[in-house]
Amino acid sequence: MRKGEKTREVILDRALRMASELGLEGVTIGRLAEELALSKSGLFAHFASKEDLQVRTLERAAERFAEVVVRPALARPAGEPRLRALFENWFEWPKRVRQPGGCVFVAAAAELDDRPGAARDLLVEIQRQWLSTLSRIVRRGQELGHFRADVDPAQLAFEIHGIGLAWNSHSRLLRDPRSRERAEAAFERLLAGARPRR
Repeated sequence: MRKGEKTREVILDRALRMASELGLEGVTIGRLAEELALSKSGLFAHFASKEDLQVRTLERAAERFAEVVVRPALARPAGEPRLRALFENWFEWPKRVRQPGGCVFVAAAAELDDRPGAARDLLVEIQRQWLSTLSRIVRRGQELGHFRADVDPAQLAFEIHGIGLAWNSHSRLLRDPRSRERAEAAFERLLAGARPRR
């Protein structure tokens, strides 16, 4: 990796951490330059505008999410074991890729849901890809007999995603010490209801 690429990664990793705490609007070239002891002109060489910086920050977050959540799960056996690995890895994502304010995608969703632009469009695509990944794994689980044929993969993906969002809210906002336990119990009930009836 060339020095410029490495510098860009360092900048975007710091921007990701900052966005988790301050939101994407809080990520500015001036603030990043100050935190990284770089010149503003040096940062402008990497990013054409604030919107470009926001988009690149979300792209970096998606890359890191794939590294720590998706790829390790895809190494697991197909079907339910893979779905379970995805869910478990999702809990570790804000820790393994340091996000002091919690999941950057959750923060960005609240910030961008009604704001048109390139950052919102990218976030929508990232979320659609995540739901599509969950759905594909459920469909493969149906082929393997792990889940019933009448289970709607998109609905199951929706509900898994909902459990993750509830966990985020209960752990971050409500400081519920049992939030992960509750999320895992909800996930287990969901999977139990999707398995073939004996």
